[in-house]
Amino acid sequence: MKNLSDTKDFSDVDKLVRAKVDRKEINMLSKIVEGLGHLGVVTTLDKVEGEVLIQTTNDCWDELKIILKHMPFEIKILDKELPSDDMIVNYRPKG
Repeated sequence: MKNLSDTKDFSDVDKLVRAKVDRKEINMLSKIVEGLGHLGVVTTLDKVEGEVLIQTTNDCWDELKIILKHMPFEIKILDKELPSDDMIVNYRPKG
């Protein structure tokens, strides 16, 4: 029988990131985040305001942050403990 003290504690694995996008971009954000190797799951908190919650893991956060910086629409991270200044993105593809 397995000893319970040998099991890994997963309480620090999840990372929840609140963000704001234009409401018409919520669906695209979900498709991109969930489609790129399942880096996270996007849940809409307020569809009128465009507020979403991205659930990811600490292991995936660095890669997901890079992807969020290169989205073809503006994303603002709302969490105070995360470095949001460099996460406000207004990328528009050329052409």
